[in-house]
Amino acid sequence: MTGPAAATRADREFLAEAIALAHRCPPSRTAFSVGALIVADDGVVLGRGWSRRHDLTEHAEEAALADVAAADRRRLRAATIYSSLEPCGRRLSREVTCTEHILAVGIPRVVFAWSEPSLFVEAQGADLLRRAGREVIQVAELADAAHEPNLHLLR
Repeated sequence: MTGPAAATRADREFLAEAIALAHRCPPSRTAFSVGALIVADDGVVLGRGWSRRHDLTEHAEEAALADVAAADRRRLRAATIYSSLEPCGRRLSREVTCTEHILAVGIPRVVFAWSEPSLFVEAQGADLLRRAGREVIQVAELADAAHEPNLHLLR
């Protein structure tokens, strides 16, 4: 029997890029600053996003999915989404969660740095994704970097 999958060097590099995107978020006292990156199985970046990129209730994963060209949508079924924060499994600002968006487009692999603290909602995204058969990897050693654009919320 094998244990959970481990993050690769490429995973850490793409996740670091997602964390850097979180610094582009407009400030908020009611939502986390998150960055997300969607990468095809051949290493091509399909989409980049950050929280509140297009509107005040948009999450990073939604923005990254919106960034994927129509011609590349089929590639999502073999892609990885990298997020500085665990994708939301419960949400106050919209009906559809990031977890539901990820499942709907068929992304099979999720890599994130920081488990969502229960500041706004109870975290459940990683568990929901795993139960749906997705590979979910947390790279906890990058969690401190993911905290940085959110320090104003954590104090």
